[in-house]
Amino acid sequence: MLFTSFAMESHFLSMVPLAWAMRTAGHEVRVAGQPALTRAVTAAGLTAVPVGEDHRLLAAMEGADVGGDGTPWHSVDLDPARPEADSWEFLKTVNGLLPETFYTHANNDSMIDDLVAFARWWRPDLVIWEPFTLAGAVAARAVGAAHARLLWGADLLLDLRTRFLRQLADRPPGAASDALADWLGGVLDRHGLSFDETTVRGQWTIDTLPASIRMDLGEPTVAMRYVPYNGTAVVPAWLREPPERTRVCLTMGLTARSGADYLLGSLDGMLDAVGDLDVEIVATLNAAQRAQVSRLPGNVRAVDFVPLHALLPTCSAVAHRCGAGGWSTAAIYGVPQLISPMVFENSYRARRTAEVGAALVIPQGELTPQALRDGLLRVIEDPRFADAADRLRRESLSDPTPNDVVPVLEKLTLEHQEYLS
Repeated sequence: MLFTSFAMESHFLSMVPLAWAMRTAGHEVRVAGQPALTRAVTAAGLTAVPVGEDHRLLAAMEGADVGGDGTPWHSVDLDPARPEADSWEFLKTVNGLLPETFYTHANNDSMIDDLVAFARWWRPDLVIWEPFTLAGAVAARAVGAAHARLLWGADLLLDLRTRFLRQLADRPPGAASDALADWLGGVLDRHGLSFDETTVRGQWTIDTLPASIRMDLGEPTVAMRYVPYNGTAVVPAWLREPPERTRVCLTMGLTARSGADYLLGSLDGMLDAVGDLDVEIVATLNAAQRAQVSRLPGNVRAVDFVPLHALLPTCSAVAHRCGAGGWSTAAIYGVPQLISPMVFENSYRARRTAEVGAALVIPQGELTPQALRDGLLRVIEDPRFADAADRLRRESLSDPTPNDVVPVLEKLTLEHQEYLS
């Protein structure tokens, strides 16, 4: 079983529980990614295969002009509920830019070629790939292995592609090119293969979102319960005692720690706004983030890192940007959420969580210190948020665990293998 992810720790961590379920079921497991991912893989007790050179994705995304007006990727809202989400100009522009400014950086040529070479040597039966890591599908097809995407969030990029292809089919020839198919076609040709849609969609999809939040795109899908894994973790002494008052977690998530500074905002003003509330605020801030805070209010405990799967069960609410790991951990523990989404896939998840009643959403442009204060009080004091969050927890727990899913994946593997020579 070959797992593969581009080198973004937050994207890899969601793969660990299934990788270990495969390992404890008796399968050989390898995890391939760019060299920067090696430490996270080995820290998880898994066997790493460094491939290619490290990517420069974040810099490329920051420099991309998505709307022709200087709009960077992290400001693009891909929620299909937006009125303009189905406009031809939007679909054409975004699908045209995705390969050049996103996929080719996450899947640089050296990474793809090394991964294909490793697959041809090791001969995996199944390749499970993070949804941005299309190199995994290329490697699987090169050796006839079965392959599947393992989602960590909503399937928005595939939804975007599906809507683009649907409209492209209704337009005259030459209306737009399929930039993703063109790029992947060149990559596949380099390895003696031709493009087909499974290189983008996988032969099936493993989805860890609860059913009420999951996107139904008509793809073959295996539902799997999200199991929190936050990397190497130590429970501090203060977390081993019951909180003396209502506890709230404030976190920017792992992606902000990886260099995505646009996720931060004004921490000083935000913390001051909640400084007189009768709650304990646990703010997860690394050294760079802590340096932005001139004074910590007395009710704020700033910690460099604490495993969310240990912290959130003790919390009455969590305020965050709706990163996949933080959101999923809050959902599995039934914690009400205050969300101010930023980054192009977060707004869908935030909207759906609010629609099922488990979150209050403050749009990015409206996140003022006063809005944070008022929002936290509302989420904590209104019992409807806690009730809805508990329903979401029970729904999440109803999905099969990674261990339960292993026999299903074994069967699908046997059905899809091609055994190329």
